[in-house]
Amino acid sequence: MDDGKPIFTQIAEQLENDIIAGTFPEETQVPSINEFAGFYRINPATALKGVNVLVDAGVLYKKRGIGMFVAEGSRSRLIAERRAQFSTDYVRPLAVEAQKLGISVDELTDMIRKETAQ
Repeated sequence: MDDGKPIFTQIAEQLENDIIAGTFPEETQVPSINEFAGFYRINPATALKGVNVLVDAGVLYKKRGIGMFVAEGSRSRLIAERRAQFSTDYVRPLAVEAQKLGISVDELTDMIRKETAQ
């Protein structure tokens, strides 16, 4: 867990990461609130709040008496949202800083290629 974010937010983000990675495919059950609480050693209400963030977003849905499941289309929607956020959070600041330093697009592209090759 990261000290900089609320625990319920970290639970939601970890579930999103697991859905994107395919750990929890669409229409499969995710761990219960009590399993999250036990694993992370947190209050079940905190775990519930994190899961409910994804229920409210339509990423997860409840099957009464059974548990929480990954909604159909969630993975592709999460990827699309993350790609858009990636541009805002990383690409835009990178481009601004490169421009300040006089780094051309070609030079920046070469730097990225070198880093991704490693």
